[in-house]
Amino acid sequence: MSYNALYTDLSGYYDLMCADINYQAQSNSAHRLQQIFGNGGQRHLDLACGTGPHIHHLLQYGYQCKGLDINQPMLDIAQQRCPSAQFELGNMCDFVTDEAYDFITCFLYSIHYSGDTQNLNNCIKSVHSALNKGGVFCFNSVDKNQIDNGLFAKHSVIHENSKFSFGSSWYYSGEGDKQTLKLSIEKSTMEETQCWTDEHPMVALSFYALSALLAPYFDVHIFEHDHDKLLPWDKKSGNAIFLCIKR
Repeated sequence: MSYNALYTDLSGYYDLMCADINYQAQSNSAHRLQQIFGNGGQRHLDLACGTGPHIHHLLQYGYQCKGLDINQPMLDIAQQRCPSAQFELGNMCDFVTDEAYDFITCFLYSIHYSGDTQNLNNCIKSVHSALNKGGVFCFNSVDKNQIDNGLFAKHSVIHENSKFSFGSSWYYSGEGDKQTLKLSIEKSTMEETQCWTDEHPMVALSFYALSALLAPYFDVHIFEHDHDKLLPWDKKSGNAIFLCIKR
């Protein structure tokens, strides 16, 4: 399938694909960081918002939420899930807004969908322009130097008399600023089995290189990828939460 086709054509299965994700814990963690480091504002923008599960939880904290995503079928589902929120079709690497936000999030490693360093830098500039002074940008990331090409995450769910098996893995060649996210879906019924696969070009950076890109625009804090505890990054793990405060 072509780039992003799996998300577009199979958007109805996206929530099943992410059934093992604790959206509430992730949203709670981001909200806690906003409370501690943010400017106290309630205007929120979620980049690569997908079907809106994080917005669903953040609305409960009183945020005025808006979601941006490149796939309209996902946004249609998000609008049904969160009728009080606003949603817009757009690319996080070149979005422009007349509104100013206090809190911008990008969950599920979606920052890597920027694809390459130049697009990522454009995304960072767009976020900086969209934030009020003292606003925060919160996202998670993977360090290219810590990727294990042999690891493969997989889970299965039963839905409407069919068994769905979802798989994902990172692949990094060992050089350059590009890596790949490999995704697969298998749907099995009594009569047949259908399979879909997709590969997404993703930007690849070390945490030190990513921090250097952010530093001209933000005060940067890096935390362990733990949604239950607020722990500084130990400078060893390959998954982390970045909290960036606009100066």
